[in-house]
Amino acid sequence: MKVLRPTPAHFGIYTYDLDRMVDFYTQVFRLTITDEGIGKNFGNRLVFMSATDDQHHQFVLSAGRSPEAKVSTIMQASFLVPDLAELRLNREKAEALGATAIQPMNHGNAWSVYYFDPEGNRVEVYMDTPYYVNQPYGTPLDLSLSETELLAQTHAMVRDDPSYMPLADWQAKFRERGAGRA
Repeated sequence: MKVLRPTPAHFGIYTYDLDRMVDFYTQVFRLTITDEGIGKNFGNRLVFMSATDDQHHQFVLSAGRSPEAKVSTIMQASFLVPDLAELRLNREKAEALGATAIQPMNHGNAWSVYYFDPEGNRVEVYMDTPYYVNQPYGTPLDLSLSETELLAQTHAMVRDDPSYMPLADWQAKFRERGAGRA
């Protein structure tokens, strides 16, 4: 019998300019607005968005970020992409729509692009590699290289790390660890 556990499913961000942020996230991530309206619990305008039809919302933007809140408290909002082409496209769209401090990183287990959205919230867009290595781990990522070159470079970077293993091996160990939990 499969054990169901709570899993992260969606997150929300307070905004200064809700319409600008909706425009940014719907264009950069091609999210679909699933609903919007005034929240009954706290009276703010909310916009619900999703990338898939099996989840009503994966991301929520809310009006009501206090003008006194000068610094975002979000460590990062992370978005998984399926491939290198989508990672590159996301970087280009984000930059065109006002993202700043764009920084590609190679974490060994993932290739990421970090940036700040137009209101200063840190965003990570990433794709998994076929490798596992203990985190935190990271070096600059050269997105001008081909996927073949990046895979070779990443494998050379992590293969001598004592924690290195193929991702499939790490996933099997994870399942074993979780098998005893109820």
